[in-house]
Amino acid sequence: MKVYNMIVNQRAVPNQFIIHDNEVEYFQSYRSIIAKKVYTVNDNLHKIFLDEYYWDYSKTTGKYRNIFLGDSGIAETRKKIKDGTYILTDLNNGESYE
Repeated sequence: MKVYNMIVNQRAVPNQFIIHDNEVEYFQSYRSIIAKKVYTVNDNLHKIFLDEYYWDYSKTTGKYRNIFLGDSGIAETRKKIKDGTYILTDLNNGESYE
């Protein structure tokens, strides 16, 4: 497993992390997992999960979530949740980090 600060405009962003663990990539904002990308063995994107509580926790979280997912904004994210492209689930095992 490897953890990196998210890089935006060639700068490390404090409190925003990308975690690589074999075929899984996570986006963590502060202490909460926001999104999880699962890849196949051939590095093809297979599924994307969003934490059902934290995916839209704050404006800052949303900004970096959109960068991680490649979305243009919250409307696009909501559409992908509605059409099943993104799956809402508990990525933080019920733990609250507020």
